[in-house]
Amino acid sequence: MPNKHAVLSASSSHRWISCPPSARLCAAAGDRPSPYAQQGTDAHSLCEFKILSALGRACADPRENLTFLDSEMEACTDAYCSHVMEQYEDAKRRCPDPLILIEQRLDFSRWAPSGFGTGDCIIVTDDVLQVIDFKYGLGVHVSAEDNPQMRCYALGALDAYGSIYDISTIKMTIFQPRRDNISTSGISRDGLLSWADAVLSPAARLAYAGSGELKAGEHCRFCSAKASCREYAGYTHEQAARDFMPSDADKRP
Repeated sequence: MPNKHAVLSASSSHRWISCPPSARLCAAAGDRPSPYAQQGTDAHSLCEFKILSALGRACADPRENLTFLDSEMEACTDAYCSHVMEQYEDAKRRCPDPLILIEQRLDFSRWAPSGFGTGDCIIVTDDVLQVIDFKYGLGVHVSAEDNPQMRCYALGALDAYGSIYDISTIKMTIFQPRRDNISTSGISRDGLLSWADAVLSPAARLAYAGSGELKAGEHCRFCSAKASCREYAGYTHEQAARDFMPSDADKRP
């Protein structure tokens, strides 16, 4: 069975765009499964079941196999399902035959070698491509504004369906119920393609080759190679020194 994780995945694009060598370093370090990741996987499985059921499509109920199922997960996935169905009904009012895809593999390798990811929900109409991403995480507030992961998903969907639908606008939404966060951002088709050519492709070529410069920052948060990264060590040292630097008030006699 092929590796389901791309070296240049959409979910890690914020990191490897900022720090291209991190893609190969993380691939070498391997995955470090966590309870939080499994919790997110469980929530996504339940989301998929609820939406497909609402659409009248056959899907096995995953509940008996979920490790972290609880009342909060039920409530959050119900809210997400309602949001997706509202967006789909709105799309049907604007287009007689909108396309809706759930947990769809999206290939954006036209801009990033072997790049792909899985879009939680894609809705395509004659003029609008909508990408909705469910985030079950509680720790980090996620914005759709200038979000590389969402743009990579949109590129994959545009590459697959842009010749069938006359898409002019891309709408990207982060649905993060445990943070009471619904963040939406829009970009034109031309704007998305310009970003892909000017930002994504150059960084992806470096990242895939394992070249470019290491750069530390907030994108290191989920980097599996940071423990052995000298750039990150220097960054955290600088951050710690800044945190303990006396303020002007402390310097007053």
